[in-house]
Amino acid sequence: MSKKIFLFSLLCLFLLSSTALAAAAVQPPNILAEAAVVMVADDNRVLYDKQAHAIMYPASTTKMTTLITALEQGKPDSIVTVSKRAAQCEGSSLDLTAGDRLTLQEALFGMMLVSGNDAAEAVAETVGGSVAGFVNLMNAEAAKIGATRTHYTNPHGLPDPINHYTTAYDLGLIAAYGLKNPVFAKIVSTQAYDVHFLNKPTLHVTNTNKLLGKYPGANGVKTGVTNDAGDCLVAAAKRGNVELIAVVLNDDERWADAAQLLDYGFQQLGL
Repeated sequence: MSKKIFLFSLLCLFLLSSTALAAAAVQPPNILAEAAVVMVADDNRVLYDKQAHAIMYPASTTKMTTLITALEQGKPDSIVTVSKRAAQCEGSSLDLTAGDRLTLQEALFGMMLVSGNDAAEAVAETVGGSVAGFVNLMNAEAAKIGATRTHYTNPHGLPDPINHYTTAYDLGLIAAYGLKNPVFAKIVSTQAYDVHFLNKPTLHVTNTNKLLGKYPGANGVKTGVTNDAGDCLVAAAKRGNVELIAVVLNDDERWADAAQLLDYGFQQLGL
């Protein structure tokens, strides 16, 4: 074997080894989520996909669209007067009672941080005139965003086994769209907040998103859990000028899995 051929063979072996090591370094983590996606917020480029287009229950990740719709259709200083129906909404709660009064902006902070179903219904009634009217606006919003496999029947995410559904990919699109709105971005990145009422003392609330303040660069976006949906999480994080969104649905290890997926996405981009 000539010296040139030998050196060329060594070079080929080196390149093959380097390629194999690089591929091994960016292997996606083994996660428990039934459906998941990681995408770049700016251009919706998908970096990881596990049944990302499968129809799933959204649970309270629904409230991302509730927030977007309220911000685009409502006025932040308008007054929300809590109805008896809204106050009695089951599930996670802002502890509202019938007759409570607060601005729409305060209701939105409370709704998103503690995932208050009562606040979601009160917002819907105020902005849409009725829950049904607001839900129509939500579905129009989802269609505008391009979430073509998403449909809502309520503003909070309590189970509807037939007509309230989404996909991991659609939730990524919705989060990416929402984060372009500075008010949306501020609300979903807030770890703690004092909700001010017009008729009773201030209520201190903390965000249900455990990645905020713990995962480097975490800046949103929404948790969700019901018996039917399982544990869900839409998580966002930013490094430099790159913002990633990770969605995990029906995942008993949602915190660890979302963090691993964000790590994987940043690693793919060399960050």
